[in-house]
Amino acid sequence: MLSRISRLGVQAASRARLGQNPATSRNQKEAIGSCINYVGNHTLCSATDATASDRSEQQEAKISVTFVDKDGDEKLINVPIGMSMLEAAHENDIELEGACEGSLACSTCHVIVTDVDYYNKLEDPEDEENDMLDLAFGLTETSRLGCQVIASPELDGIRLALPAATRNFAVDGHVPKPH
Repeated sequence: MLSRISRLGVQAASRARLGQNPATSRNQKEAIGSCINYVGNHTLCSATDATASDRSEQQEAKISVTFVDKDGDEKLINVPIGMSMLEAAHENDIELEGACEGSLACSTCHVIVTDVDYYNKLEDPEDEENDMLDLAFGLTETSRLGCQVIASPELDGIRLALPAATRNFAVDGHVPKPH
């Protein structure tokens, strides 16, 4: 079925280019280059002013992030806009645990924002994140959970240090006492 639709689309586009389809308007003829398939007089694409290169740039927008491990070794990676630092670390073989897989139930994705200017660009942490950060090893004034730091254009160039250790109470068998 798909190949038949594709063939019909190619035939309709060819007719439109040659002016053989009287129902095809001038605007439709100009838009043929940005549409993939035509079936008769019906397009199977959405109208947009964005070019293909504009769409690919939006999809490919990334920021530079440097992770600094506990030994001081640095790894510079490119992180897509909208991705969490935890996901980015996992995709780039950076040792950031994330035992709860980003569900705000642990502090094992604890990162330290090394520059207070970048820290101040982040949204304020929610109460749930602060509760988990209270359990983190090596907590600092610029500590955050990697699952809650989301790549955005203003964070381009951020440096994140990984603490020397993590606390995973589910694995350690130790349940913290309430304050």
